[in-house]
Amino acid sequence: MNRNVILLVLVLGTLMAAVDGTIVLLALPEIAQSLHSDLFTSIWVLLAYLLVTAVMSTQAGRIGDIHGRAKIFNVGFVVFTVASALCGVSNSIYLLIAFRLIQGIGGAMMSANSGAIVADHFPPNMMGRAYGFTTLGWNIGALLGIVLGGVLTTFLGWPYIFYINVPIGIVAVILGVKYVQDVNKVKRALDIPGAVILGVALVLISYSSIDMASVGLSLTMSALLTIGIVLLGVFLLNESRASSPILDLKAFKYRLLAYALTANFLQGVGGLAITFLLIMYLQGVRGLTPLNASLILLPGYVVASFLAPYMGRLSDRYGSRWLSTLGIAVITVSVALYYFLLTPTTPYYLILIISGVNGIGSGMFWPSNNSAIMSSAPKGYFGSVSGLSRTLGGIGTILSYVLTLSVAAASIPKAVAFEIFLGTTKLDGGLSSIFVTGLHYAFLISAGVLIVATLFSFMRGKEIRTGS
Repeated sequence: MNRNVILLVLVLGTLMAAVDGTIVLLALPEIAQSLHSDLFTSIWVLLAYLLVTAVMSTQAGRIGDIHGRAKIFNVGFVVFTVASALCGVSNSIYLLIAFRLIQGIGGAMMSANSGAIVADHFPPNMMGRAYGFTTLGWNIGALLGIVLGGVLTTFLGWPYIFYINVPIGIVAVILGVKYVQDVNKVKRALDIPGAVILGVALVLISYSSIDMASVGLSLTMSALLTIGIVLLGVFLLNESRASSPILDLKAFKYRLLAYALTANFLQGVGGLAITFLLIMYLQGVRGLTPLNASLILLPGYVVASFLAPYMGRLSDRYGSRWLSTLGIAVITVSVALYYFLLTPTTPYYLILIISGVNGIGSGMFWPSNNSAIMSSAPKGYFGSVSGLSRTLGGIGTILSYVLTLSVAAASIPKAVAFEIFLGTTKLDGGLSSIFVTGLHYAFLISAGVLIVATLFSFMRGKEIRTGS
C-alpha cells in the first residue's frame, strides 16, 4: 500500500473541507445580498454544515468501522463534490442551505474516517507525522479559502467558492478509489435516537441564540434555548444507556484519550470563532473590504502550515503532552493579546503579529493532539473514535460561533450589529468603541475556556509510542 498516495488523498480531503469553511465565512455578505436574505437566515449556510458534521461524524465513523472506512470516505468525497456543484447553482437561500446539509453529510463521511484511515495505515510512531501533514492540508486549505474567498467573491461571484471544490474532488475520488483500500471491518451498531436528540438540541440552541443576538430576548426563544439545554441532558442520559452511543462515555475511562478529547472540545469552544470576530472587527470597525480583511489573517495560517508537519514528527518522538499543552497555551496568549490590545485604531502590524502567534499555537496543538487521540484508540475502533473526536470538535465549533456572536452583538443595537456581520456598515464615533468592548468580552470568555483546555491537555499524563 502506497502510504504517500493515501496521505495525499487525505490531505486533499482536509484541504477541501478547510477551503469550504473559510470561503463561506468570507462570502456570507455577498450571499445574503445576492439571494436577498438577512444574516439570521444566511448564517445557516455556515451553521447547517457544522450541525450536520457534528451530529453525523460519530455515526459516519461507526459506519466506516462496519462497512469499510475507505469505502465510506470515498463515497463521502463523491457526495461532497456533487453537493458543492449544486450549492453553486442555487438560486435561493433555502436551496443553498439544503445543499449545504447534503454537503455536510459528505463532509462527515470524509472527516470521520480520514483520521481512522491514518491509524489503519501508519504505526503509532509515525502517526504524528501523518497527522502533521493532514493538519498542513487543513491550514493550506484555510489559507487558500481566505485568499480565494476574497478574490473569487470580489471578481467572479460567490457561486465559484463552491465550484472550486469540484476539480479537486474529482482528482481525489479517482486517487482514493484506486489507492485507499479497507484494512478491516468491525461489527458495530448505530445510535439513531442519540443522533436525533443531539441534532434537535443543537438546532434549538443555535436557532434561539442567534435570534436573541439579532432581535433581543423573547419568551419564545428563551423557552427554545431552555428546551435545547435540557435535551443535551437527555442526550447524555441516553448515551449512558445506549449499547453503541455517539458519545461513548466508556472512552473517557482511558485517561490519555479522555483528556485529549476534552482538550479538543474545549479548544473548539474557545478558539475556532476568533476568525469570525476579527472579520467583524476589520470590516465593521476598520472599514476594510472582505478581501483586504482576509489578507490581515494570513500570517496565522502560513505559520501553522509550516509548523504542523514538524510538530507532528516531534510528537512521534516525545509524545503529545507538552507539545499540545504548550500549543493551546500559546493560542490562549494570542486571544489574551487581542483582549488587551485591540482598539478601534490598533495598528495593523500588531494584528498581523498576534495572528502569527495564534498560528504557532495551532501548528503545535492540532497534529500532536490528534495523534494522541488516535494512537490511544483501541484497534478496530479507529473510525468510532475519529468520529467521536470530530463530533466533539464540531459541537465545540458551533458553540463557539453561537457564544461569540451573542456576546459581541449584545453591546450595540441588534440591527447595527447584523449590518456589521454582513459587511455593509462601518461604525463611526462612539459605537466603534462600544462594539470593540463587546468583542473584548467575547475574547475574555474564549480565553477562559482555553485556560481550562490547557489544564486538561496537561493532565493527560505521559504516553509511550511504539512502532508496529
